[in-house]
Amino acid sequence: MNWVNKCKLPTIEAIKYNNQQCLDINNLWNMLHSTFNTALHYQVDVKILDKISKKPTSPWLLFSKEEFRIVIANCNNASALGPDKLSWSHLKIILKYNEYLGIIVCIANACIEL
Repeated sequence: MNWVNKCKLPTIEAIKYNNQQCLDINNLWNMLHSTFNTALHYQVDVKILDKISKKPTSPWLLFSKEEFRIVIANCNNASALGPDKLSWSHLKIILKYNEYLGIIVCIANACIEL
């Protein structure tokens, strides 16, 4: 048996509920409802959280301009756009200007502080 060959995966696997494929919205809804609401009326003992040991926390360090430049420089220009349609290559061009870099680092640090 060759362990290094690629395994062909099925192109699609249907969502099933009660051993039947969910082919319409009602079946899909019933499957989701039964899956995620099974514990809806169970009592939860929150005292169980007291048994979790407390771990020491460390504060987040603020960004420096140089650190921000290095991190952004390592991002792939060909990555997918986000909802704002701003790509890494656009951000890299903007961050070449020290004034804009300072503003973005200030916003990032404000997010950490808040």
